[in-house]
Amino acid sequence: MTDEKNTTQTSTSLSLEAQLPRIQQGLDTLGIHTPGGAQALAQYGAMLLEQNQVMNLTAITDPDQVVDLHFLDCAALLTIGEDFKDKTLIDVGTGAGFPGMPLKILEPTLKVTLLDSLGKRVNWLESICKALSLDEVACLHARGEEQAHQEGFRDSFDFAVSRAVASLEVLSELCLPYVKVGGKFLAMKSVDSADEVDRAARAIAKLGGRLLPRVDYEIPGTGVTHRVVVVEKISHTPKGYPRRWARMQKTPL
Repeated sequence: MTDEKNTTQTSTSLSLEAQLPRIQQGLDTLGIHTPGGAQALAQYGAMLLEQNQVMNLTAITDPDQVVDLHFLDCAALLTIGEDFKDKTLIDVGTGAGFPGMPLKILEPTLKVTLLDSLGKRVNWLESICKALSLDEVACLHARGEEQAHQEGFRDSFDFAVSRAVASLEVLSELCLPYVKVGGKFLAMKSVDSADEVDRAARAIAKLGGRLLPRVDYEIPGTGVTHRVVVVEKISHTPKGYPRRWARMQKTPL
């Protein structure tokens, strides 16, 4: 059994090492030139797929797709016209670390908080940060709708990001309270999200935000186009938001 496990781990590691040229080419296409960035992403990917054998971290297990649909998709956020250098960012519902971890790897000056409600995932992310020697990353085990009411988190971040599978109305209620006035909430969505964005406009205004022009981008080498919904925080979110999770889902703003 041990030999079988070691063989699987070695195979996973080698398969991600083989993706280094693919990662580098994708980063070059995006215009991202971070020393050691491709190697760090490959190492992260190998550890992700290894841990995924015992923990549900990702449904994407093909190394090519890990590169395209995780790493390069998240990396594209750095190309949408925002300045992330020396900024603070919270990734709400980070899961296996997307998009926060690739953003930190590729923009080392970014101060990142990875927030997730599952303690096992948070512990694993802490181990990844140590393995990759990443500093100024806080891995936080908490519920997003509760932590947003805490001092030091509410109205505190330059950016909130989320790639969570939830409606934009719910995501906005979860994320906008974390953002300081003048900051941005970046929601990663599909290109067929226009109706969803329109439905969320009233909620976003109520929460102190305003919609800016959405940004579409193509993941290098895939022909796949995704979208970033950009919400600027123009006033403080009223007290009482976010509400409890069940209520947000049952009665969206």
